[in-house]
Amino acid sequence: QILTLILFSVFAISLTLLLIYILNPDKEPLPWRAYCSVPSLAPPFDRPASPNSPHVYPNITHGQLVPPFPHETLDTLPPAGVLVGVFSVDSAFERRMLVRTTWASHPRSRDGAGHGDQGTGTSRTVVRFVLGQPRKDWERRVRLEMEMYNDIIILPIGENMNSGKTHKFFSWAALSAWVPPVYKSSQVPPPAFSYTNATSTPPALAPHDPFAAWQDIASGKPQPWVRPDYVVKVDDDAFVMLAELEARLRLELHSDPRKDSASQMQKQDVDSASIVPRSIASSDDPLIYWGYLVTNRLHMFMAGELYALSWSLVDWAAKDPTVQTLTRGKEDKQTASWMRIHPRAADVRWTSERCWIYDHPRSGTVYSHGYLFPSEVTRVKKNMVVELDRNAKAAAVAPPGSVITGGAAPTTWGHSSVSTFGVRYTPPVADLSPSQSIEALVEGSDMSMLREGSPMTAEYAWTHREGRRTRYEDNRVGGTIVVHFIKKNMWYLETALALLEGEEQSEAERYEAGRAKAVSATRFRRNSLLFMGGH
Repeated sequence: QILTLILFSVFAISLTLLLIYILNPDKEPLPWRAYCSVPSLAPPFDRPASPNSPHVYPNITHGQLVPPFPHETLDTLPPAGVLVGVFSVDSAFERRMLVRTTWASHPRSRDGAGHGDQGTGTSRTVVRFVLGQPRKDWERRVRLEMEMYNDIIILPIGENMNSGKTHKFFSWAALSAWVPPVYKSSQVPPPAFSYTNATSTPPALAPHDPFAAWQDIASGKPQPWVRPDYVVKVDDDAFVMLAELEARLRLELHSDPRKDSASQMQKQDVDSASIVPRSIASSDDPLIYWGYLVTNRLHMFMAGELYALSWSLVDWAAKDPTVQTLTRGKEDKQTASWMRIHPRAADVRWTSERCWIYDHPRSGTVYSHGYLFPSEVTRVKKNMVVELDRNAKAAAVAPPGSVITGGAAPTTWGHSSVSTFGVRYTPPVADLSPSQSIEALVEGSDMSMLREGSPMTAEYAWTHREGRRTRYEDNRVGGTIVVHFIKKNMWYLETALALLEGEEQSEAERYEAGRAKAVSATRFRRNSLLFMGGH
């Protein structure tokens, strides 16, 4: 009888594990290289949408490369108002301090790369921590922290993850969310929406609030704050580059998907003309649901590490009686269910960003790869074009029914020079310095591809690394927005060093620049002497 019970238990456990494996959609690394280059090669864009599927953007023509980031267009638009709510718990003081002292305030997060924009883009972006009711032992500590930093929201609900906290946050936002107004004029005037004229007295500022807001308060005649264009829900294991986030949300706020679609049908590439100003007053506010789109055979939703709702969606979700009955369960999936029952569900723009949101290089998840920069994505695009062209040429000359091999396979589209799915990360070689170990976590870097016995040394790879100017291709934004699944504070500091620190030029780049300058000066002197000798 005991033997029978043991055998039955083993069978039950085996069956449970088998079902978990079968139902788990995360079995292999995701094709991030396709996401960053030709999104139509990956789900859900690689197949016809089902009749009840939401409209997913950007709607890029099949086989077309992701268009270049519209930097010139971005700079003509006024900044978006963004309230970022970082979900935290009473005991997570150390993580909150890491956020405050890194991405919530650092110039390279708020201003962008290079010389930045002096904080203009994020002048209307504020970061707040969202907590449920603190436990008795933590209540005084949290209250003191609130007095010190002015950046904590306490919701009228017990602390939880999937039992209504997210809906309580959006309900709070519908009543109490305010952000700074537009302080600086832009080429395109601010759009007029139904909530444009709502104002409130500026609150007590947090140390990491925009510098422009502090200047406005110091003037003695502060301007009233206004409703945000977006309310963003963020997990505290996510590292957010604020200038990158605001840039994407700003462009989406001013885009016209109908014009985008018509433009796609008429030409093969998309340029900044597809972004049009929304400067006519209208109660027909944009309905934008923005984030990392997760798709599998069971679900379609924006992943919970970070997603944004435009103001009208927040206001509706807070008040709708049906939504109020859909607040328990996986919170990111519940939010997606709200979007499906919106009275104008067909007009809700599910806008996905799957290239520049990913998991920490050490996490080993299907969403994980090295820290990503625009220069590497440019190389990914070029390589993908070569592979697809090779496949097309092979298919053109192959006999009917033959199988084409040698081209890029979906497994290669998920390849990382840093991470391996399901395998614990180890440095490429031993005895790397702290700076070199960070460089080894950068996708496509020479340091990440070092191996024991390789002729290239760590010192050579470090000296010849790309500087920030090269990595960002002399642009302010266009790179990583969110790094997620940062479960250890060490990983958080690694991310801060990778994305916020580093020199504009590496030693090799400075040497080459000096050498080129010297050669140019020598040629100028030689030409000048020849010119003078000829006269």
